[in-house]
Amino acid sequence: MTWVEQYRQWYCYTCKEYRPPAQAAASAGAPVAAAPGSLWFQNFYRVRKKVLALTDQYWVEDHQGNKLAFSKQKMFRIKEDIRVFSDEGQSYELFRVRQMNWTNTWGQFAVIDTASNQVVGYVGRKALKSMFASSWEVYDAANRLIGKVEEGAGRGLARRFLPGGSLVPQKVTLSLNGHPVAEINQQFKVIGDIWEINCQWTPPQFDRRVLLSTAILMGMIERQQQR
Repeated sequence: MTWVEQYRQWYCYTCKEYRPPAQAAASAGAPVAAAPGSLWFQNFYRVRKKVLALTDQYWVEDHQGNKLAFSKQKMFRIKEDIRVFSDEGQSYELFRVRQMNWTNTWGQFAVIDTASNQVVGYVGRKALKSMFASSWEVYDAANRLIGKVEEGAGRGLARRFLPGGSLVPQKVTLSLNGHPVAEINQQFKVIGDIWEINCQWTPPQFDRRVLLSTAILMGMIERQQQR
């Protein structure tokens, strides 16, 4: 079994499941650790771009700046297949974002838990709306539409069409069933992007990897189109 620090659990490759420390200790002699916290159900995340890299690379951090995960975009690709690892050494894959269609900039992306190979949700980008402002649709694991991640039209138009508009920080809101429950705010940086995700009002059952994937896609796809 392999100890996964992010989950504070052991992962069994034979049975393909996580085991709490006490349970694993009884069967494999592993040391007993504290009860695991949930990595993907926290109230705040920061997605920080690594500068001076050949391809887009991002760290996922908590509120204190502790690095939780690392993501790297492939240099040569037909469809996006973004892997999110436990660290920059890419020693353990946590989840991935896989493009479902063949169009490079629009369409749907599945957010997949690597250990179980189960989809935890989908995000989809709308071509027409995204021409004027950042606009994504959010789907649950059964591919049912449950919400949207959208930017205000005024801010989106200013960023795209006004002189110096690319310097206007991006701000989008996650709404589930019509109710705003989270925000993604871009910090202004001349070099490198930083996205702060405030999801303290998000329902506890909503997997934050869907929201994190949206922020990563905003950086890797939308920001590329504005360069």
